[in-house]
Amino acid sequence: MHYFLGIDVGTYSSKGVLTDESGKVVSRAVTHHGMENPEPGYYEQDADKVWWNDFCILSKILLKQSGVEPEKIACVGGSTLGADCLPVDKDGHPLRKAILYGIDARCVEEMEYLSQYYGTEKVKKLFGRPICSGDVSAKILWIKNHEPEVYRRTHKFLTGSSYLTFKLTGKYVIDTFLGMASFRPLYYPDGGIHKEMCKPICMPEQLAEGMPVTHICGTVTKQAAKETGLKEGTPVITGTGDSAAEAISVGVLAPGDLMVQFGSSLFFYCCADRLIQDERVRGNPFLIPETYSVAAGTNNGGTLQKWYLEQLFSECLEKEKTAGLNAYEEMMKGISEIAPGSDGLITLPYFAGERTPLNDPDARGMIVGLSLSHTKRHLYRSALEGIGYSVAQHIDIFRENGLPVNRIAAAGGGTKNAVWMQMVADIAGVSLETPKEDIGAAYGDALMAAIGVGFYQGFSDLRQVIQKKCIYKPDLERHELYKPFRKLFDELYRCNQEILHSLSKHNK
Repeated sequence: MHYFLGIDVGTYSSKGVLTDESGKVVSRAVTHHGMENPEPGYYEQDADKVWWNDFCILSKILLKQSGVEPEKIACVGGSTLGADCLPVDKDGHPLRKAILYGIDARCVEEMEYLSQYYGTEKVKKLFGRPICSGDVSAKILWIKNHEPEVYRRTHKFLTGSSYLTFKLTGKYVIDTFLGMASFRPLYYPDGGIHKEMCKPICMPEQLAEGMPVTHICGTVTKQAAKETGLKEGTPVITGTGDSAAEAISVGVLAPGDLMVQFGSSLFFYCCADRLIQDERVRGNPFLIPETYSVAAGTNNGGTLQKWYLEQLFSECLEKEKTAGLNAYEEMMKGISEIAPGSDGLITLPYFAGERTPLNDPDARGMIVGLSLSHTKRHLYRSALEGIGYSVAQHIDIFRENGLPVNRIAAAGGGTKNAVWMQMVADIAGVSLETPKEDIGAAYGDALMAAIGVGFYQGFSDLRQVIQKKCIYKPDLERHELYKPFRKLFDELYRCNQEILHSLSKHNK
C-alpha cells in the first residue's frame, strides 16, 4: 500500500492528511498559528515560523500517529494561502514577513498606479476586472516603492505554496493556475513569464517557473527530509493555493460545479467551460486541463465571527477555558430561535473592506435597524445573514454569466456550523452539500499528489472517490422571507458608499 501526504497552511491553522490509494484518510492532524496585523489594513505571517514550521510539525505528527513508514509515502502535495507575496534572497531566505492575500489592503496606491499605467481597456483585457488587493503584482510594486532595499535583494517573489515547494525540493516553481489567478499579468497561461508585462513591476528573473499543479517538480532534499521526517527523494508536486485545492477536495471537477469555502474569509470557485470576463469576479484558466474557473472572494467570514466572539461573547471564551465547551457552539445558542432577518436588523459585513463583488478596500461594516429589543445574538445572527447575502450575490453573478449553479459544495471550518449552513441555503435558495472528508484543502493536496504519480489517471477519477456528508435543502418559505432583506442589503452599500469611504479615512 502506498500513501499520499497533503498539507495546507491557512490563515489561522494548518491541516494535514495521509490518504491511501483508495482516497481514504488514514491520519489527520491540525496545528494553529496566528496572523499579524501591524497596522490597519496590513496582514502578515512569518514564512519560516508559520508556514514551514507547521508543515514540518504536521508531517512528523502524521507519520508518527499513522505508523506509516516514510518510504511508503509515494508523493507529497502542499497548498497555502493563495495570493501572498514573499520576497526571498538568493539562498531562499525570506527578506521580510509575507504580505497576505486580498485581506491586506496596503497597496491601494499601487493598484491605482497600475490601473492608470495600463489604462481601462487594457486592465479589462489583462485582468478581466479592476485590479484589486488580491493581485500579487500590486503587492510586489508596493515592496518596490516602500522597501527598495528588500526589492533590490529579492531573488524571487514567491507565494506560500511556492515557498513550501522550495523548502522541500530546492526548486522555485508556481503552478500555472496560481500564476494566472494571483500574479496577473506576469504569466502566460502555459506558465511562461510575460516579460513585457513585468516592466513596471519587477524583473522577469525574479519570478518562479510556472508548472502544472500535479507536475512532479522535484523530490525531497536531504535537509527537508531531516526537518519533516520524510524520506529523501520522495516526489513532490508543484502544489497550489488553498482555495483551489479545497475546490478539488469537495468535487469541483466539471463545468457548473461551485464551491464556497467558509474559512477565515469566503472564497468561491465555479468551474466553467469558457473564460468568463466580468469585472465583479475573476475568470481564469482552472487547474484542471481544458476548463476555466470563475473565482471570487470576500474578506469577511471566520475572521468576522472571531471578532464577534472576542468583542461580544467573552463569556463563551471563558466557558471554553474552564469547562472545555466549544466557544463558537456556545455563541450559536439561541440563534436559530431568531426569525429570518434578525427582527429587522441588517449587517454589511465589510469590517475588513471587501473584495468581490465590490472590489472596495475602503468599504466598512454597517449594522442597520438597531432597536432596544435587539440582543447581541441578534447582532451575531445578522452578521451571519450578511455573509449569506453576499453568497447569494455571487450566485446571481455566476448565473448572469450563463453558469447553471444548482447546488453549493461547501468547504472549510464554517461547514461545522449546521445552523449557519441551513441559513445560507435558505438565503441562496439552493441546496448546500458538505463533504465526508472535511479536512479541506489538505485532502485535495493528497488527491492531487496521487494524480501526480499516476495512482489516478486524472481529475475525473476523483468523482468516485469524494463522498458527501450532509445535504441542506433550502426552506422555500424562509427563502421568501429573506428576499426583502436581501434587496435592502444590496441597496445599503450603494446608498452609503461615500459615507463608508469617508469613515475609512479615519481607520487606516
